[in-house]
Formats: sequence, structure tokens, C-alpha cells
Amino acid sequence: MVNAVMAADLPDDPPWRDVQVRDYLAETMPGERRITWIAEDDRVPEGEGQIYAHVNILLLGDIGVLEILVRPELRRRGLGRQLVAMAARRAYLEGFSSIGVEAIGGTSAIAFYEALGFEREYVETRSVLNLDSVDWLALGSMASGISPGYRIEYHPGGPPEWLLEAYAQAKAEAQHDDDELDLAPRSSDPQRLRDSLDTLHKRGLKPYIVLAMHEDTGTVAGLTEVVVPAQHPERADQYDTIVVREHRGYGIDRAIKARMLFELRSAEPDLRQVQTWNAQHNESMLKVNAELGYQSDRDWYEYIADVTQLVQSLEPRD
Repeated sequence: MVNAVMAADLPDDPPWRDVQVRDYLAETMPGERRITWIAEDDRVPEGEGQIYAHVNILLLGDIGVLEILVRPELRRRGLGRQLVAMAARRAYLEGFSSIGVEAIGGTSAIAFYEALGFEREYVETRSVLNLDSVDWLALGSMASGISPGYRIEYHPGGPPEWLLEAYAQAKAEAQHDDDELDLAPRSSDPQRLRDSLDTLHKRGLKPYIVLAMHEDTGTVAGLTEVVVPAQHPERADQYDTIVVREHRGYGIDRAIKARMLFELRSAEPDLRQVQTWNAQHNESMLKVNAELGYQSDRDWYEYIADVTQLVQSLEPRD
């Protein structure tokens, strides 16, 4: 079902493999819950028929994060609307006030959510890097182009225990700097970071970390994170790239992202692409990505809706 949806909405993305799919859907951070419903063929015994649609809502903090997938041939028949109503009703009963959702530009999801009253809060652009087109010689110069006084460290699997506090501190500073809708909150304290890394591994997402360390103070001056999903190991996901404010202007962002690509090429022989998302106003990071060879792909939108209003608008009418 996931691959049928992707073939229609993201035809250039690699299909999912049947590897740790249940883990990917079921594992959550401590304090978070995911509730899932499926629509399936009722003419055959439960679990043996085709899945027509899937909806889940992740309950975290004070917001529920919605995801809906409907087979392309069954769209525009009211099924998606019914699934939103079901999830919104559950969020209402759980005491949540807002529902957020991510929608992919150029797909029918945009008009669908806007028609239901979701309001656009945030826009970012996805860019994709094809590793077979990388100029590795130029990339080597970028990886070594960091100013004196800094060193680059590579940590497959996540930062070591002794670095967690400094790592979390760098993440916390970045969290204060951006205005993104908090549908995927950063792990900005040591224990949450431990929990986050543990959850990634359980979901089949292998993390890779490259750090820039300030040698005089031993602090984390910059970091970049990539995960390689077991479900589609041909394409990795770039997570945060952060340079602490007082260390900006020393070539750290370019150097750590370039080093990461060298490490991924060695560690992940099946990897063909890396995808990343950036706010449109983040001109410095967009420039770095362009220098590395990333190509802009499409926009992604984050929407939010008031739960009470959504439930009322979706109530069946006589």
C-alpha cells in the first residue's frame, strides 16, 4: 500500500522494502503514543485482504501529528475525509487541541487538507543528492576547509555517552533559533537524546553523526546527522545540520556535510542518494547544499488545525 501511494505521489523515490516495517510504524519515544487504523477489504478474513488506506496519529506534547495514506485508485471517494474524522475525534477525546500534518507539494494532499480547514504554517524545500554525480575531489577540499582550532569527528550509531551533554546543548541552541512548526521536536537534553537514538535503532533507522569540536573548549561547535532506513537503504535522510552561533563563519557546515558523504560512501554500499529539507529562508544552508551537489526537488508543507473545529466540521450531516 505504501509503495502504491509513493508510485503516484513520489515516483522518483525508491520503493520500500518489507524490512522492519512494523517496527517503523510502532516504535515511539517515551511519553509519545501512535494510534493507527487501517481500511481493508471486508470480503475476506481480517488481515488477508488488501489494505485500502492507513491513518495514524502520533500524540506528542500538546499536538497530534496526522499521517494518511489512501491508494490512488480510491481517492476522491470520501475515504480520506472519514479517516481524518476518526483521528480527529480520537485526538479530541484525548484532550489535544491541535493537529498537525505534513503534505507534499504537487500532490492532491494540498487541496485535500486545505479544503478541510487546515492552515499552512511552514514551508521547506526538499533537495536530493545523487552520489554518482558527486565531484569527490572537490568534496575532499570542502571536507578539509575548516578553520584552525576545530577538528572533525565521525560517530556511526550516534554520539558517545561522554559527548551527549555537549551534543544536546548544541541542539538546544538551534531549537531557539528556528520557527519551524514542532511536528518533530529535537532531542535537546541528554536523556531525550539517549531515548531518541534508542528509538531510531528500534525503528530500523541507522544514525550517522559528524561533529565539529572546538579544540580549546571541547564543546560541540557543529553537528550533522544522517539516518539510513532499513526500509529504503538506497536513500538516506539528512536530519539536523547545526552550527552553534558563536562558531559560524569558519566553514564548519560545509566541512562536516562533506565529511559525512565520504563516510556514508564507505559505510553504506547500497546508498545511492541523500535527501534533505531546508527552510526557504535558510539561504546559507541552501548555498552549502548546492555546492555539495544537491538539487532542489519539491516543496513540503506543514499544516495545523484546531481539533474542536475540525471535529465539528467533519460531523456527519443528516
